[in-house]
Amino acid sequence: MRPVLFAFHAPLFGEISFPAYFTMLTLGFGLAMILTVRESRRLGMDHERILDTNLWMVVWGIIGARVLHLIADGHFHDYVNLCTDSQKVPAIDALTSYCTTAAQCGYDYLCNAATHKCYPPRDCFAAVKVWRGGLAYYGGFIFAVGFAWYYVKKYKLGWWRTADLAAPGIMLGLVCGRLGCFLNGCCYGKPTTSFVGVVFPQHPGVAVHPTQLYESAACFIVFCILYYVVRPRRRAFGDVFAWMLILYGVARSICEIWRDDDRGVFFGNLISTSQLISIPLIAGGIALLVAVRQKRATV
Repeated sequence: MRPVLFAFHAPLFGEISFPAYFTMLTLGFGLAMILTVRESRRLGMDHERILDTNLWMVVWGIIGARVLHLIADGHFHDYVNLCTDSQKVPAIDALTSYCTTAAQCGYDYLCNAATHKCYPPRDCFAAVKVWRGGLAYYGGFIFAVGFAWYYVKKYKLGWWRTADLAAPGIMLGLVCGRLGCFLNGCCYGKPTTSFVGVVFPQHPGVAVHPTQLYESAACFIVFCILYYVVRPRRRAFGDVFAWMLILYGVARSICEIWRDDDRGVFFGNLISTSQLISIPLIAGGIALLVAVRQKRATV
């Protein structure tokens, strides 16, 4: 776990740090943009509009991911308490589970002298500090796709053509994003005694499944399938996007089996928010695959 990837002191600016999660997320966005712009040129599309689409999708993706995190991940009251009474909010990535001084907690955390528990400082703007983590992918996906629909239709870029263009890049971006989760210590898994177990500071002495690495690997496999198998053999525009919905929905649902961080669950903890969202996306992907092949979509 390395929440801060690297930091240095700069004259005039002082201490400059690069949070691991947001740095890796930015790297993922950058790789996705390079991939889609290069492919758009090969297809003879307006690559400048495609770049604009990517940039705006990043903005709306972050907004949507934060919104779903606040609504479905069960942390809404934590953000309220961070502004009103931060001692009620657990410091989940503190360096120790028992403290006598703030220095033992790490980061900017404080120590409660009565309970000997670390807690974060008061912060009324924590809900908008996305660089510290707390993004739900499916929220970002829904918001980004919603904006892309409007933008692509407005400039007549060809919806299914553009959707196919974006699909591999989305998966490649998630590869980096989940590596950022691993370095940040979020999105961790259930306890395990197997050799794959990883110990995070918030669970001292307890090895857990590195579900962040599971999903990163799964996204890389999905990316390779989309880019090197489905794309060259595409029978109609929309095929690549449809397969992304299906493959990622299945992969995410499987990875969720081992997830154990706090987030929304339903039906007596039998199904998580992400699994619930995956069901219609998988069904939609299958329906889309059938529909675009029947219509032989060309735009």
